Amino acid sequence: MPKLFHPYLLLFFFNTALAGEWSGFVSLESRYFYEDASSPLQTDANTSIAFLPEYRIEWDKGYQSLTFTPFVRLDSQDSERSHVDIRELVWIKAEKSWEMRVGISKVFWGVAESQHLVDIINQTDLVENFDREDKLGQPMLNVSLIKNWGIVDLFILPGFRERTFPGNSGRLRLPRVDSSQAVYESSSEEKHIDYAVRWSDTLGDWDIGLSHFYGTSRDPALSPGVDNAGKPVLIPRYDLINQTGVDIQATLESWLWKLEAIHRSGQGERYYAATAGLEYSFYGIFESNTDLGIVSEYLYDDRGETAPTPFQNDVLIGLRFALNDTQSSDALIGAIIDLDNDSMLYSVEASRRLGESWKLNLEIRTFQSVPVKDDYVSLDLAYYF
Repeated sequence: MPKLFHPYLLLFFFNTALAGEWSGFVSLESRYFYEDASSPLQTDANTSIAFLPEYRIEWDKGYQSLTFTPFVRLDSQDSERSHVDIRELVWIKAEKSWEMRVGISKVFWGVAESQHLVDIINQTDLVENFDREDKLGQPMLNVSLIKNWGIVDLFILPGFRERTFPGNSGRLRLPRVDSSQAVYESSSEEKHIDYAVRWSDTLGDWDIGLSHFYGTSRDPALSPGVDNAGKPVLIPRYDLINQTGVDIQATLESWLWKLEAIHRSGQGERYYAATAGLEYSFYGIFESNTDLGIVSEYLYDDRGETAPTPFQNDVLIGLRFALNDTQSSDALIGAIIDLDNDSMLYSVEASRRLGESWKLNLEIRTFQSVPVKDDYVSLDLAYYF
């Protein structure tokens, strides 16, 4: 028997697997679109299954750990939405004054509700949801230096991930994006090594983060072109950028004050963008256990109508409900209003636990005065283990 399959080695790996812990979920999602499709390839409904297990093991008295989180989505309609990704495969070594992460991982920066301008480490998994909350795993070396004046995070990011886009039969999509024709500013293309640094600290009631990123933009510029069959498509271009960002959140009794702002160069002209807002919470309304939060944000991009984002002069108004019951029921109802025209996005997100292991999620999106009408309602039933 080859040494690779020595029985003692197999026993070691078997015992290691048993020593770790498995968790995660499997879910069944059903979407119904109540507007006519813009293409005969699209349908009014689709169903998908998602599976996200997580394996975690710790040793060295908890100072070292390994986490493995794969993700699988199988969609009945859109072949591009059926995909597999490694969200995390990361080794962590922790000490009192520093921490190191090596592998594939996810990093989140930001405080705003409507969009996360400063969140730039991971690529958006756009086929999951157009709200940009879902991210692909990013290869990285991350060292965190823990000081009494804050935490400094240093990142080396090899291996760029292209953004995922819905396919011909997918809904909630732009005109078809042909990623096979993707263009890079760097001659190294997806092998370009990116770098990032962030300082963060809590100063009394204020949480502050300052960051800088240099590398391939996670937001591609989309230019018109044609595919091999001569049909019109959008071609993504990934430029090298410098982005400096700040995120601030102040917790002042029942108030939350939030700000995210960036300055970016390298992707056309230099520009600034910001999202600022507040949230006020009423606790135990009508002598119940329910908390009500009023959310308001302003979204600005100084490129104006030439900006590739729809959020260049918009306002978010929303209500957040937390019932504080045994089922952890909550809901967020809101609208984003474009101040330059009549377009609006209405959104409802709600969730409720069912028993100990099940969770039901509801999502409703309705668009007004936009070119593509892909209004939909989605139900997602997940089993957690």
